[in-house]
Amino acid sequence: MRHPLLPKLRELKLSGMVNTLDLRAAQAAEQQMAPTEFLALLLDDELERRAQNRMTYRLAKSGCDQAKTLALFNFAAAPAINRMLMQDFATCAFIPRHENILMCGPTGVGKSHLANAIALEALKRELHVFSRPTHRLLSDLYAARASGAHHRLLARVLKCDLLVLDDFGLQSLSAQAVQDLYDIITERYERGSIIITSNRAFEEWPQVFGNDLLASAALDRLTHHAHTLVIRGDSYRQRCRRKEHSPTNSTSPVDTDS
Repeated sequence: MRHPLLPKLRELKLSGMVNTLDLRAAQAAEQQMAPTEFLALLLDDELERRAQNRMTYRLAKSGCDQAKTLALFNFAAAPAINRMLMQDFATCAFIPRHENILMCGPTGVGKSHLANAIALEALKRELHVFSRPTHRLLSDLYAARASGAHHRLLARVLKCDLLVLDDFGLQSLSAQAVQDLYDIITERYERGSIIITSNRAFEEWPQVFGNDLLASAALDRLTHHAHTLVIRGDSYRQRCRRKEHSPTNSTSPVDTDS
């Protein structure tokens, strides 16, 4: 069906209305809607399309993984994690208060997934999120100095509502990287929230800086308004691997060379 409104909606670039016009017109006729009700349905469709487009754009810019949501996190496999606390973080109430979330624990216990899931909730609330592995972000900042993009990248890091630094302390840092990390923490202090995940215990964090003075100043700011979580347990990935290779779940001998 070609509705007479179609060319006008296309000219106005109201594609959300264009895509549902035939459906809504048929619905309006069947339910004998008033013109204002019909218009309200079309406007809702357009608003929904624009909201989805904004979310898609923010997601692409953020560096988050849309598949790692809170709904898909296996809390049964990680009983040490406080589910109610995570749901509270998912409200993102900590962000306008400029509070930080610091998570430490061994590899595979779900730190990165949880940090990503909280970041996705922030994106849904139309907040600006920037998420990167710590070492990669610092490497990008170093490389950006040579390309002339340093100021622009640093501005994104400092001005976003939520900064996620994954795998803090996983790799050693150069003196310049340590200085950049210190500057980021200092500039965002009481201005923007940070989520940090790390395989290192909190007491080991000063060693990452390799500079006692910078470490003391940075960590003092980082922990001042912070929620600290120590997540214990075995690696979820290794538990799954052991389960897959257990005799009860295998129909053929396990290849010990794999």
